[in-house]
Amino acid sequence: MSEGSVASGVAQALAPATRAWLLTLVFAAGAAAQSQQPIIAPAAAAPEFLTRYDFHMSIARLLPSAPAPPLVIDDRFAWDAHFGGSFDIADLVVGRLGVIVDYQAVMGSEYRPFDPNQGNYTLEGFASARLDANTEVAGIFHHVSRHLSDRPKAFAVAYNEIGGRLMRRLTAGTTTVDVDLEGGRAVQHSYVDYTWIGEGQLLIRHPINEHIGVFAHGHGQAFAVDEALARRGAQAGGQVEAGVRITGRSGVLEIFGGYEKRVDADPLDRLSQRWGLLGFRLLSR
Repeated sequence: MSEGSVASGVAQALAPATRAWLLTLVFAAGAAAQSQQPIIAPAAAAPEFLTRYDFHMSIARLLPSAPAPPLVIDDRFAWDAHFGGSFDIADLVVGRLGVIVDYQAVMGSEYRPFDPNQGNYTLEGFASARLDANTEVAGIFHHVSRHLSDRPKAFAVAYNEIGGRLMRRLTAGTTTVDVDLEGGRAVQHSYVDYTWIGEGQLLIRHPINEHIGVFAHGHGQAFAVDEALARRGAQAGGQVEAGVRITGRSGVLEIFGGYEKRVDADPLDRLSQRWGLLGFRLLSR
């Protein structure tokens, strides 16, 4: 199948409303840094415990950008790293119960070349139901806690979200398109002003041969806020990246470049930051 026919097949597989949303996701400014996109998992033949485990580890250089000169470099943001995974506690065939964990380290160059100044934790529990082989819906409890490293902070910066997620996989030949849509209510928040959170992700993967493939990933996020708390309106951010996948016997290496607008990049100053991305990622699949 040619590259043109693959692209045509993907476009025909997507409903017009879905295509419009995907264009909005890719070209709109979008979100806080995110761990790996949740995707559907094949059903077990019978109910089982601990049926799936996925690992991720990444590091990206943050390349400063500005709309016009002079270019101002903020030395709080030089590198971004993630380490974590997700696993299914139980697969009940009709659905599954699982956990997602991610640790993010943001590094600057204020005091040393690699100066970890943030340590951010994401913890999530979910319960999903399979609508068919390519579609899952899930209820989620999502917690994000943000911390400073080697800097004083005597109060919490965190929120808890209760919401839902829709995961869908489309295929065209050997190309896979994974869509993740989710949203929820911030039922508890400390310092942050978020009230509702909406999120969307798109992941396209196309193998060239047994070991080499290409991918593109887009992630957008929007926050409704309590305007009385911080005197600002709704916030939006996002990330786009593309690169090469190298598959080995026991894992996958991704090398990528991209662009990001990150909402509330520092836990305390409530300002967005923009930068280019250049990095690599290790995955278990």
